Amino acid sequence: MAPNNAYQAYNNSKIMTASPAELTLMLYEGAIKFCNIAIMGVEEKNVEKAHTNIMKVERIIEEFQATLDHKYAIAEDFDNVYKYLQERLAEANMKKDKEILEEILTHLRTMRDTWKEVMRLNKLARAN
Repeated sequence: MAPNNAYQAYNNSKIMTASPAELTLMLYEGAIKFCNIAIMGVEEKNVEKAHTNIMKVERIIEEFQATLDHKYAIAEDFDNVYKYLQERLAEANMKKDKEILEEILTHLRTMRDTWKEVMRLNKLARAN
C-alpha cells in the first residue's frame, strides 16, 4: 500500500469509527484549518486558494446548521451564530479580507474549545 493510500485509509477509518461528538470536533478542526489556509491565500494574493478554502469553511458551517436539533431552544442561538459566520465568510470572500477571516477564526476556535470542554465534562459525567 502506498504511503498516501495508507494515510487515506487511516483517516477514513478514523471518521467511520468516530462518535458524533468526535465528528463534530473534526469538523471544527477542519473549518479552522481551511480558514487558516484561506488567510494564507489572501496574504499570498492567491484568489483561487482563498476562495476554495473559504467555500470549504462555508460548507462545514452549512453542515452544522443542517444538523441542528431544533427541539432544543439553544439551536436557535447556534443557528444565529452560524448565519452570522456565513455572512462574514461571504463578505471575506468578496473582499478577500484577512481581518474578517481572522475574526471568523477566533469564533471557530472558541466554539471548538467549548465543544472540547463539553466532551470532557460529558466523559467525566459518564465515568461517575
